[in-house]
Amino acid sequence: MSSYNTSNLNKVIRGSNRATYDIETVNTILDDGFIGYVSYVYDGTPISIPMAYGKIGDKIYLHGSLKNRMLLSILDNKKVSITVMHLDGLVLARSAFHHSVNYRSVTLFGDAVKVEDENVKRTALKCIVDQMIEGRWNTLRPMTDKEFNATLVIEVPIQTASAKVRAEGAIDEKSDLELPIWAGVVPMKQVALAPESDNLLNPNTHVPKHVLEYCEEHKD
Repeated sequence: MSSYNTSNLNKVIRGSNRATYDIETVNTILDDGFIGYVSYVYDGTPISIPMAYGKIGDKIYLHGSLKNRMLLSILDNKKVSITVMHLDGLVLARSAFHHSVNYRSVTLFGDAVKVEDENVKRTALKCIVDQMIEGRWNTLRPMTDKEFNATLVIEVPIQTASAKVRAEGAIDEKSDLELPIWAGVVPMKQVALAPESDNLLNPNTHVPKHVLEYCEEHKD
């Protein structure tokens, strides 16, 4: 299967010309991020919270404390939806009506389960850290048994998803094109600045290679 089947759940209605159900596109957008907006229902009220995530194959992993209200609610309800979005530009048109943004986004759906297997749990926790910055986990002090046992990890198999991408300039009314009003795109990009060492860091501890490489790769 190279694309997700469309259904009432994942079908993009508004702006459907920008929708894609291509699995490779969905994976690329998810792999490029590490923060997702997790939507769940608590006590009958819909809530959305940004969270760090990890991705292995077609599975998304989230973690928190054993008493985390969101994770426990997700496990109670099973169903969960997660959205990841990258802002690529501000689209400034000749009218307020046609202002927009360029972006890449994915909304995914799945049935969440608690990760019980210790090896899978450790792999998932490593994945969540390395999703933020590759190579970080292996440089850290290992988790203690107390920390490990106090952490709840849930797995969300991506059962279906849709992506939506806008990558174009302003789309104005033809009657507005001759107006003396500037229109165009302001490109946006997340960049990494020079790392700032912790104030309590041992003076003999230097910025590690994986951090320097990350900052270099994302400096502009």
